[in-house]
Amino acid sequence: MTSMLVRSKVKDFQAWKKVFDEGADLRASFGGGSEQVFQDASDPNTYTAVINWDTLGNAQKFAQSPELKAAMEEAGVVGTPTVYFMNRT
Repeated sequence: MTSMLVRSKVKDFQAWKKVFDEGADLRASFGGGSEQVFQDASDPNTYTAVINWDTLGNAQKFAQSPELKAAMEEAGVVGTPTVYFMNRT
């Protein structure tokens, strides 16, 4: 299993979270599964998300997809997120 860790700043966390939640079917269509979202304790407009994927290739395809880019713009992501791909050991 592969996990993708994403950390980013957004204009408004609640607005971002709504778009994120609505994107569950899109993530699933790329092989995404369970996820966890954390809101930074010192900056409520910074989040970290961990999303599990069936394969590294599918996680990378999603990360580069035009659908994700559009969703990020709609959700108010500020700047470029930091993304890590990790394999469970």
